[in-house]
Amino acid sequence: MTMMRNIKHVAPNGLMANILLSLLTTAGLYFILITSAMVTGLIESLSLSKATAGYIAAANGYGASIGAFLVIFAIKRISWRPVAAILLVMLMGWDILSIFMTSGDSLMIVRFLHGLTGGILIGIGFSVISRTAVPDRTFAMLLFVQYGLGGIGLMFLPKLVPLYGMPIIFMTLVGFSLVTLMSLPFLPAYPPKEKAAVQDKTGGKAKILLVPLGAALFSVFFFQSGNMGLAAYIIELGKGEGLTTDSISTTLGIANWIAMFGAALVYVIGLKYGRLWPVTGGLVVTILGMAAFHYSESASVFFWANVVTGITWAFIIPYLLGLCSEFDTQGQLTALAGFFSKMGLASGPLVAAWVVGQGNYGLIINLAIIAMVICLLAALGPVLMLDRKNNNKKGIV
Repeated sequence: MTMMRNIKHVAPNGLMANILLSLLTTAGLYFILITSAMVTGLIESLSLSKATAGYIAAANGYGASIGAFLVIFAIKRISWRPVAAILLVMLMGWDILSIFMTSGDSLMIVRFLHGLTGGILIGIGFSVISRTAVPDRTFAMLLFVQYGLGGIGLMFLPKLVPLYGMPIIFMTLVGFSLVTLMSLPFLPAYPPKEKAAVQDKTGGKAKILLVPLGAALFSVFFFQSGNMGLAAYIIELGKGEGLTTDSISTTLGIANWIAMFGAALVYVIGLKYGRLWPVTGGLVVTILGMAAFHYSESASVFFWANVVTGITWAFIIPYLLGLCSEFDTQGQLTALAGFFSKMGLASGPLVAAWVVGQGNYGLIINLAIIAMVICLLAALGPVLMLDRKNNNKKGIV
């Protein structure tokens, strides 16, 4: 115990703190980053149907959604570091148990429980990130780390599954949780901070502006659901167009690494240009990139569509999550944003599993595009409101 107390914490708002917080939050959702590899592995290794594989991915995601929601009510009352340590150990337990599951029904149950545990950890990570000096930048680092590690998983795991089966995927998750557990003592305490959240102070007591907050939360939901519904079946989409597993996995890995520049760009520019142009411009580019997937029979089009949508995914979501954090004071609403994010990440594969049939990937692409349009419409109001507020603070009329 004395040794633990003597461990030197990293600077609370420094680069290393952002990296470690990103690792902590990523540990709860790394399974999401390799969803396409998991779906394909379930189909090929366990001979499950395309729909069943999608339902298992959705069960994992919905468990995470519920976990992220539950933590909202407890985040102010818990000592987050020891709770996070317990959750990481539990995650490793669920992943090890998953190795011995071979039926779709049993895997749905175990992966739901894994997601529930991971979702609580994600909610803790999101709430702690909201207590940093510039949450948008920390969220950008989170995406930077996720895309880097996700790229590694997507490049190698689809090639290893035919050799080692599903255990290679679950042991990868165990290894990541173990590394995160070892890094946990180096993070500082991050107590709730006092800041002026965006509130309506008419009538005395400050109130959260529910309409713009709700719009911001729904923009997160539709953005994540559209992206993840398409991403869950991206390997199967490529294979359906005649591309090989090796070329697809290499494409996804490289595309994920290139996509890190989207998150890096947010980290560099922050709110220098507000949120309106980054969010609207990014969503328009996302829609064009998704439409390109209709021509995935071309390996080069498939590659660049993955690169473009990967960059915009990593670029836009930090702004949307940071948008929600502007309405926050204690980290609770940011945890709520995490819940909506996970609901989107779970709902996308679920809807895709409903419609995929024997390979109805064109409809999945179109549904993803519709989700991006809804996201854009939902985000416009709160983005404009906060940009005007920030401009007024700077004396800009």
